[in-house]
Amino acid sequence: MPTYSFAEENYLKAIYFLTQGESEASTSAVAEYLHTKPASVSDMVKKLADKDLVHHVRYKGAGLTPEGKRVALQIIRKHRLWEVFLVEKLKFNWYQVHEVAEQLEHIKSPLLISRLDEFLGHPTHDPHGDPIPDAQGELPENHRKIPLYEAELNKRLTVMGVKDSSSNFLKYLDKIGIYIGARLEILDKIEYDGSSEVLLDASKTVLMSREVAYNILVEDTLLTSST
Repeated sequence: MPTYSFAEENYLKAIYFLTQGESEASTSAVAEYLHTKPASVSDMVKKLADKDLVHHVRYKGAGLTPEGKRVALQIIRKHRLWEVFLVEKLKFNWYQVHEVAEQLEHIKSPLLISRLDEFLGHPTHDPHGDPIPDAQGELPENHRKIPLYEAELNKRLTVMGVKDSSSNFLKYLDKIGIYIGARLEILDKIEYDGSSEVLLDASKTVLMSREVAYNILVEDTLLTSST
């Protein structure tokens, strides 16, 4: 089985995320995502195309071939399994794990990752609520998640993930007591500034800005329990 450099793996992962819902990712979008220059992206895309990992469409950008997608999903699988390990077993906070997992995701040993998955009990989602691909690259069934901001008043909701996984946002959620699995209910929406009054775990009320509520992903607890 071929192996790839850290840079190649990072490009494949970036193109995967940028092409969700799209066929190709533009050179400028990849450059911005990876904080590099468009010329560097063009050079790497040619290199990955020579390895049949990406295809390039002139004036549109790069997309993953089936093999490129397979490799990207395996990198994502390793990243998210390591995040689970760091949080559950080493007691890292969920805002501390991304950078460490970025390093660990490049470990090449399939046996290690298989044993890690088994040790963790075959988790389906990482600490931020993102799905973990299985060994074949298949993603678990995705429940319908919506931003908290779009949820209706007085519905019983469960926090299932976040759209913004930056450490600053996750630290803020920690501060106000929001976590994956938290039970929420929107008591009121303030028309003036779009903020929401939210009941957390049936015990305390939190006032959230529109931006915060937009970046918290929830699903209807009643809908979940009935399926």
